[in-house]
Amino acid sequence: MTGGDPKGELGGYVLVGGKSSRMGRDKASLPLNDSTMAEQIASRVGEVIGHPPILIGTAARRDLIPGCGPLGGVFTALSTTRHDWNLIVACDMPDLTVEFLRHLIARRADGFDCVVPRTQAGFEPLCALYHRRCRDAAEHAIQGKLFKMQAFVSSLRTLAVPVEDPLPLRNVNTPEQWRAR
Repeated sequence: MTGGDPKGELGGYVLVGGKSSRMGRDKASLPLNDSTMAEQIASRVGEVIGHPPILIGTAARRDLIPGCGPLGGVFTALSTTRHDWNLIVACDMPDLTVEFLRHLIARRADGFDCVVPRTQAGFEPLCALYHRRCRDAAEHAIQGKLFKMQAFVSSLRTLAVPVEDPLPLRNVNTPEQWRAR
């Protein structure tokens, strides 16, 4: 893959295990371009990290602690990675671009635990870079039944990346949102 992480220092994960209850069907398998939404997101993540990402929530890679929502997927990724920095992205952002991901990756810096886009609506923790040292914090949050991703990233040394145009981060949760995209 070209245009990826030049040093091969990034792990990549796509979270595909949500219940999709508001959508009424599996969001990961929704058709997008010539494949599925999960495949499209995985392709974009793979392009920027230089190797195929791992899908968390599939039969091959289930959450290590099920029933914890996206935080369980983040915990699983950080528990299994061999990379210090890890790009973790939800599968339901059809407008996410390679350019946006490259911009996010370019912002990583020492002294921070995670690099998270922030729009006027707040953090977008399901399209972010996490250092593997966040694993213990994720486990602690899960043990305390503190599953909110916004609270989790707020508890870390977070580098907020201001985002003026939130379109790349728009996720689709309902059939109406899917049709309107």
